[in-house]
Amino acid sequence: MNNINLIFRFQQPNIFINSSRFLSLSQLKQWQKYENERYFGYEPSAEEPWKRIKHAFSYDLRRAARRYREAKYDAFRRKYPINYMFKKDVQDYELLPMHVEFFIIGGGLTGSSIAFWIKQYCRDENITVSVLESTDNFTKTRSMLGSGVVSQQFSIPEMVDLANFSAEFFRHAGEHLRILDNDPPDLHFLPVGVMHLARTQEEADAFKEAWKIQVDRGVHVALLNKEELKAKFPFMRFDDVVMGTLGLENEGVFDTWQLLSALREKNISLGVRYLKGDFEGVTSYNQGREVPLHGAVPVEEVNADLLNMHKINGVVIRPQMSGASPRPINCYKIFNAAGPWAGEIAKKAGVGFKGEMMRIPLPIVCTRRTNFVVHAPEVPPLSMPILMDSSGIFCRPDAVGHNYICGREPTKSDAAKTLKEEDQQIKSSDEPPIDYNEFYEQVWPLLVERVPSFRTAKVINAWHSYEDVNMFDEAPIIGEHLVHENFIQVCGLGGYGPQMSIAIGKALSERFYDRAYVTVNLRKFDMRRIMHGSRCKELFRCV
Repeated sequence: MNNINLIFRFQQPNIFINSSRFLSLSQLKQWQKYENERYFGYEPSAEEPWKRIKHAFSYDLRRAARRYREAKYDAFRRKYPINYMFKKDVQDYELLPMHVEFFIIGGGLTGSSIAFWIKQYCRDENITVSVLESTDNFTKTRSMLGSGVVSQQFSIPEMVDLANFSAEFFRHAGEHLRILDNDPPDLHFLPVGVMHLARTQEEADAFKEAWKIQVDRGVHVALLNKEELKAKFPFMRFDDVVMGTLGLENEGVFDTWQLLSALREKNISLGVRYLKGDFEGVTSYNQGREVPLHGAVPVEEVNADLLNMHKINGVVIRPQMSGASPRPINCYKIFNAAGPWAGEIAKKAGVGFKGEMMRIPLPIVCTRRTNFVVHAPEVPPLSMPILMDSSGIFCRPDAVGHNYICGREPTKSDAAKTLKEEDQQIKSSDEPPIDYNEFYEQVWPLLVERVPSFRTAKVINAWHSYEDVNMFDEAPIIGEHLVHENFIQVCGLGGYGPQMSIAIGKALSERFYDRAYVTVNLRKFDMRRIMHGSRCKELFRCV
């Protein structure tokens, strides 16, 4: 009898411990655990208690069944599928997931913005979002290096709408990106007007047409002639200038790293997973047969089964650790937001090779920009605007004071030079040294000619940053691929990336949830214009 009591006392705690796995108990949990369908999606009202009980139990059963199916086909969780079914944490902590709804390649501002708006639109835990970032390339992007410029002066109406939305978001960034009771993030925004200068009458006429578009969309921008420019900025020279524009509101500079940090923290709190790895390729149902494309052949010849077989159904990722092998991840939508390396990602996905439409490459190349920080004590700090000179040089304040970030806009020849240098440095991970002669020979003479106060400026720092440049028309490429409808390209932003990423992420989330662009119509920037050979040229540049 004593032996029986000892056995009963020894086994009794295990019974209650195991039973807790099968019961939905009320207990204190962290706030991250409540970001799911039960608390942010559909739930019956309090006047229908039986429906609420049914919904709660059915939700647990659906989630347990889904997790069991995942564990059944996952080598890392196949041994203990029951434990994985009834785990308490909502977030998956395995190395790489087996399936995600939205897979984003690129953890910079563009990729993080897309993930942010997707989770903002629907916080159901079943809508999984993963962001892939490469540590080697992530530290070279403009999201990590340099400050972003907010400007609303564009000649394309859609670009003006994107800038307006981003400016309004930055104005209330503390409310959008705040996490519970934490302090709101500070983007270190410095309001400064952007100045564009026209040196020919043809450029002046184009400025007037763009100014009408901007004013119609609520942009506060001044159109100034030579005399007005001299009166407003007496420390600058405008002898070769016909006309200029100056932003009066919602323009300035901000810290891109602060914005990226706030976006990443907010995304993680919403359930977005950031994965460290390298993109190896895609998986599809295609069996090697040529697939007809809808729109390129008569409708009666289009085979829906063949189109579905050619659809991309996943990606292959190699984790960034020694000895790790590539692993497939099934996806519903794939976003190519890799920035300067978006062209390489597209090549690995088969874009630019065989097939009628697949033969059209993604014309995105990596371009290196050299930024020089100079100290100019004679330049009036509160009067100096963000200068975008037609000669190709730029100058913007680094902060309140006498430090300025200067440089020149990269050209297509610079892009070709960057590609050649990168091919030569494949075996070496060292960054090319800073060429300070570029500042003294190509930037400083033109800058002193425009602002003589920079004659005593001294270089105190410099660094390289990389941008994605569209070699076709230097305009963004946003939209699904011509063949793979679930492979979305978000690249070619160049200098517009830091400020446009927020609005582009919002538009893409509407595109896939509402099946249409609501805030801003971005159909003008899809890849069809490359197939038709119609270029979309933007008059104004942004740094």
